Amino acid sequence: MAEVLAALSLTTDLAAGVTFEKGLRTCVVATVFARDVLAGDRETCRAVYETALLRSVGCTSFAPELAAIFGDEVAFQSALKHLDPGDEVPLTEQLVRLGGWTREKAQRLTDTLTQVLPTVGAEAMRNGCEAGRALGSGLGVLPRTLAALNDVYERWDGQGIPLGAAGEHLSFAARVVHVAEQAVLAHAQGGEPAAVSRVVRRAGGHLDPAVARAFAADAAKVLAPLREPDAVASALAAEPPPYVTVSAEEVPGLCAVLGRFVDLKGTWLVGHSEHVARLAESAGRLGGLAADDLTRLRCAALLHDLGRAGISADVWDRPGPLSTADMERVRMHTYWTERVLERVPALAALAPVAAAHHERLDGSGYHRGDAGTRVSPAARILAAADVFAALTEPRAHRDAFTADEAARRLTREADSGTLDRAACDLVLRAAGGRPSPPSRPAGLTAREVEVLRLAARGLTNRQIGAELSISSRTVGHHLGHIYDKTGRRTRAGVAVFAMEQQLLP
Repeated sequence: MAEVLAALSLTTDLAAGVTFEKGLRTCVVATVFARDVLAGDRETCRAVYETALLRSVGCTSFAPELAAIFGDEVAFQSALKHLDPGDEVPLTEQLVRLGGWTREKAQRLTDTLTQVLPTVGAEAMRNGCEAGRALGSGLGVLPRTLAALNDVYERWDGQGIPLGAAGEHLSFAARVVHVAEQAVLAHAQGGEPAAVSRVVRRAGGHLDPAVARAFAADAAKVLAPLREPDAVASALAAEPPPYVTVSAEEVPGLCAVLGRFVDLKGTWLVGHSEHVARLAESAGRLGGLAADDLTRLRCAALLHDLGRAGISADVWDRPGPLSTADMERVRMHTYWTERVLERVPALAALAPVAAAHHERLDGSGYHRGDAGTRVSPAARILAAADVFAALTEPRAHRDAFTADEAARRLTREADSGTLDRAACDLVLRAAGGRPSPPSRPAGLTAREVEVLRLAARGLTNRQIGAELSISSRTVGHHLGHIYDKTGRRTRAGVAVFAMEQQLLP
């Protein structure tokens, strides 16, 4: 389980625009701090460990909305990690110091942030917290961890969001992780003196003053693990016993949770990873793959788009053509999928197939440019499944193609020699199977399922009403029933529910 959480932590680093492995280093520092300095019991240390790894698991939940306001939300989220509204230095000056922004742009960002924080900011954090709890539940973490995920955006002084909780009302695990994260961020810039300085400066504002003092008193001991060169190995070694393990049969379910995290990145991507996995697995079964190979193919398909997290939602949701520079960013997502999976021993074997879904038999694909026999049979099936799934899903620049048109386009790819013909035939046979009866979980009506699907994609009440030829007020009534029946209260929350129940696409 720790290895799966480590892979998710690496992916959240990409999505939040922080240094790769920042989450793992925060995890080790927080766990050592809780265990060796604060004398936490086993369950407390476990909650701290899990909370640190999942600290940013909600960061994709509001990415499309943040991108619409701030442009590159990855860069903006990176800046937020360092901003301190309780600091005497104005936010504009803080943004200028962080680099990458001129004074004029920093001022515009400050003005926008000040304007939207009470409304959009709170809504973003509500989405993040609810998505974090939903995804965390799917990973089977402790209830105390789920409670702590509610507090990751809060502050000791009550100036955090979404609830403005303060002081002892914040969970202990969250308060420890807050200190550890700020220490790790500052340590990367200036070593132990910078880490101690930042923690002391934020004590009583962002950070619990008692926890901050304990850190400052034993900073050398707490930060010592940062000297270890392999952050993954260090994080796995820091796991509090008893170690949590899962059976091979449970791994696809955990991979599905990571796929949902990534699919929240763009409003047009919700449900894509599991759609591809269903097609690829069915095609592999038709092709006679052994049971173990089928499981590996399904897991690779669920994880194939992990690298999308590192590219702004503005790119994935853009209705117009992408620039050459943006296309280069898009081509990087398979590289990051490979890097995340290769770093984690339990998932490393999936990397060659998962990262090859954009390779083409004629060598025109990316990121490695593999051709011919260098593209494995499993990768060929995954590539064909990814293309067919994407064609039958709507995108910002086009409507979904019908199954027949998608089949013709896939066949043309095979005719041109870019995709493997046998793999395309298997995917088309898999797609042509008898569809399952429509699912209506949680007592939802057929109309409520329709509304939920559109809400999960980020449509407003007015847009949903226009799509279904009903009034926006009626949409609001349906959404109220959906929230009550599913227990979710945000767009990200219902999107995760829709993916959990395979209602999308």
